[in-house]
Amino acid sequence: MPRRSIERRPPPQSDVRFSSQLVSRLIGKLNFTGKKNKVTRIVYEAMDLIKSKTGEDPAVVLSRGVENCRPLLETKPRQVGGATYQVPIEVDSYRGETLAMRWIIDYARARKGQPMAIKIAEEIIQASRKEGTAFKKREEMHKMAESNRAFAHYRW
Repeated sequence: MPRRSIERRPPPQSDVRFSSQLVSRLIGKLNFTGKKNKVTRIVYEAMDLIKSKTGEDPAVVLSRGVENCRPLLETKPRQVGGATYQVPIEVDSYRGETLAMRWIIDYARARKGQPMAIKIAEEIIQASRKEGTAFKKREEMHKMAESNRAFAHYRW
C-alpha cells in the first residue's frame, strides 16, 4: 500500500460565458502576467472570431481542436546501465489536454504581426481541422514514440 495519498485535483471552475471548463483552463494557461481580465477578454474575442469564421459553437471547435492535438503517446528518458533510452509511455487524458493547449498557445505566440486574439483563433481553427503547427507537433511526438517502440519494455 502506498504511503503517500493520491493527490486529487479539484475540477476547474467553468467560465461564465460558455460554461466550459476547457475555456477556463485555456484562460488560465494563457495568463502569465497576472492580468486575468485582459486574458479573458482576449480569449472571448478569439471565440467570437471562431464563431464568425466557422459558424459553429466556439466551445465545440475548441474542444475538437484540443482533442485533435492531444497526444496519446510520449517518450520519457530512462537510464538503463550506461545508456539513456527514450521509452514510449501512454499519456493521461488531463496531461494530454494540457500539452495540446500549451502547444496551441505557444505556436499562436510564435506567429508575428497580428493581435493575440486573431492568432489564438487561427491556431484553434487549424487544430480543429487537423492542420497547423500544434497538430504537426502531435504527429511528430507520435512518430518519435513509434520509432522507439523497441524500448517499451524498459517502462516501469
